[in-house]
Amino acid sequence: MKIAEIEQPELFEAGVLVETHYTAVSPGTERLLIEGSKQGVRQLGYSAVGKVKKVGQSVKSVRVGDMVACYGAPYVGHMEQLVVPEPLVAKCSAEVLPKHAAFAAHGTIAIHAIRQGQLQFGESVVVIGLGVLGQMIAKICAAASYEVICYEPNAKRAGMLKDTPGIEVFSDLTKMEQHIMDFTNGYGVDAVLLCAGGKHSETTSRSLEWVRKQGRIVIVGDVEPQFNREQLFVKEAVITISRAGGPGRYDVRYEKEAIDYPYHYVRWTEGRNLAAYIRLLERKAIDVSDFVQLEIPFEDSAGVYDILESSEALTAIIEYSGGN
Repeated sequence: MKIAEIEQPELFEAGVLVETHYTAVSPGTERLLIEGSKQGVRQLGYSAVGKVKKVGQSVKSVRVGDMVACYGAPYVGHMEQLVVPEPLVAKCSAEVLPKHAAFAAHGTIAIHAIRQGQLQFGESVVVIGLGVLGQMIAKICAAASYEVICYEPNAKRAGMLKDTPGIEVFSDLTKMEQHIMDFTNGYGVDAVLLCAGGKHSETTSRSLEWVRKQGRIVIVGDVEPQFNREQLFVKEAVITISRAGGPGRYDVRYEKEAIDYPYHYVRWTEGRNLAAYIRLLERKAIDVSDFVQLEIPFEDSAGVYDILESSEALTAIIEYSGGN
């Protein structure tokens, strides 16, 4: 791993030039990109916060000097300056700490995953895997007053949520299953969100035992969808995969050309999910301060993945000179 010097990206009509203050590291996703890369140079990162330095001709939602959260590769990465399409930035008020806004991608992806679960007020959800994305999902679900049950075998990660109201955390699968049956009177939870990695996991197939009839299972992490057909038949459960931050992702017309989807037809695009995450921070509805476990200067960032592995920290943020 090394830091490479590249040409500054060119500003386009719907683009926003951002001087980066912080970027958040996603250890799991970024390691997968490194392992799968056959190129000499690979851009990493997709979540940032910084100050607007210049805007394209058609940009209306932000102006020079605004602090903005940014989400989405290839526009966002661990770089000193970014040019990001207008739909992929969200203005941050003075009430939002930039270090917390740096986790914009994780918040956006978490919100879309929760929406895929189609949860309603008062319903119950199981979150499997408490990496940074699972943690974020659990916090947002609790803020929305869902009944949240989490499973994470890593005691340190499980402990991060132990004092969060509305969340029950287990490191023992059998104990969690008993709690589900007791809490739901044997019916099962309304939704299961699978945030674990590792492709093959026993929790994937066992999730059908935890969900109620006609409940919903959402695959968020890097897991293979292996389910027992007979169990599926009995439960008539809905299984879906959550893709990134929501409608608009990977659509060039939506992202780079900033052609929005009609509000009344597509209520929650990736851009609107991003803005929703920033509102949660603004209202202090969720606390992500425990995500800021390591702060690494940009000039030392080439070793960030080794540092994360040796420290067992959940994640890290990279600090840029523009943030000082």
